[in-house]
This record gives sequence, C-alpha cells and structure tokens, in this order.
Amino acid sequence: MALLELHGLTKRYGGLLAVNDVSFNVESGEVRAVIGPNGAGKTSLFHLITGVVPPTAGEVRFEGRSLSGLSPYRICQTGLSRTFQLTSLFPEMTARENCRTAAQARLAGRWRPWGGRSVFAEASRRGDAALERLGLTEMASRPAGLLSHGDQRLLEVAMALSQQPRVLLLDEPTQGLSVEETATAVETLAGLLADGSLTVLLVEHDMEVVFRLAKRITVLHRGAVIADDTPEAVKANQSVQDAYLGGYH
Repeated sequence: MALLELHGLTKRYGGLLAVNDVSFNVESGEVRAVIGPNGAGKTSLFHLITGVVPPTAGEVRFEGRSLSGLSPYRICQTGLSRTFQLTSLFPEMTARENCRTAAQARLAGRWRPWGGRSVFAEASRRGDAALERLGLTEMASRPAGLLSHGDQRLLEVAMALSQQPRVLLLDEPTQGLSVEETATAVETLAGLLADGSLTVLLVEHDMEVVFRLAKRITVLHRGAVIADDTPEAVKANQSVQDAYLGGYH
C-alpha cells in the first residue's frame, strides 16, 4: 500500500477547472516532483492534499486512511507537513523558536495543564535537530526576519522537518533565490534526502533542481496529468516538451 494516494482529485472554481482528475501514489521513501507551467494546478494540488481547500471530487488517502473533511491542522497531525511558495515565518522570533513552535504544534499533550515542561523540552530537541540537519545551527539565535532569503527558505524546511512528518511537501523551495542561494539549497536538500528516510512531494519550477532531487516526476498541464515517469522519460516525452520543457536537455 502506498503511503500517500491521490484518487481522481478535481477542483473547480466556477468555470475554472484548476485540478482535473489527478491520480497518483507516493511510496514510502520516494522523492516525487510535480511540475508544470504557471497555472497548471500545482499549488492547488498541494492545497487539496493538505485540506486548505476541499476537492470538488476525488479523495486523498494517507496510510490507507481517507483525509476527506479533515482540517489542515488535523492533516498535519496525521504526519503531513508542508512549506509554502511564499515565505511563512514568525520574523521576530529566532530560528530556534520558529522550529520549536512548529514541533510543539504536533506533539501530543501540548495543551495539557500538566507536563508542559517535558513537551517544551521535546519540542526544543526536535527543533534543534531539524536546524542541524539543514545546516542552520549557527543561526539558531538570530531573528528569522534577519536571515538571508536563502536561509529563510531552509528554515521553513527545518520547521516542517521538526514535526517529524511521514510525508514532507515542499512548495517551490528555491522560489526567489539567487543562483548561489539555489545551489546551496539544492546541496543541502540533496544531503537531507540522500539516505532515503524521507518521503517528499516537491513542487518546483527550476528543472535543474527537479532533475537533481526527484526520482519520479508528475507533469501537470491545465490541471491534468500529462506524464508520470522517471526524469529521463519525462525529458524525452514530446507532450511534456510541447507543454513545458521546450528546449531543456
């Protein structure tokens, strides 16, 4: 059984068909990218998976359980964490505080009137471990708003990782980065994914990043899947070339 299953996901906004009958599975330990031109439905798909918007039709199943009707908060509690296309941090809090807060949001017993110290300690441990994995330990005491844009993007990944997700959804993790920042982010993410312990669904516009990180690629065009294959097969797919990749080789 696949870890994450999408069955016929469809989203209509009036006459606009944003996501059109999308189905695919994400296996445990898989790194899958979702690509497509602007307006193809990539971020809308993430919103459907994480409960930000309800589907018009179709279903998302996680570990065999339907996520239909669950709020984004509840879906996060099941083990799905995500980053966002636009940077979403607490800028006046330190990097460590951002990660600790994210970790605490998933911990059981965080609202109990007793045991708060142990929950705080565990959240701190998870947050610090995530910062270390993303190479941000030296910046842990700095306000998030004062970090470089590249480090802010990595901090978002660390926040999601601190929740110890079963599936990590990354929405445009190199959005707005310089060439140098992108190279650093890709090397960091490649190192993070190298041991195969993380299951990742990645939306990304930079094909160099996609082909470096992903082992399988789903291509969306006008909300529908036009290809789902290995990076090599996607590169050679004429429909994908026509719709998106153009002259990329």
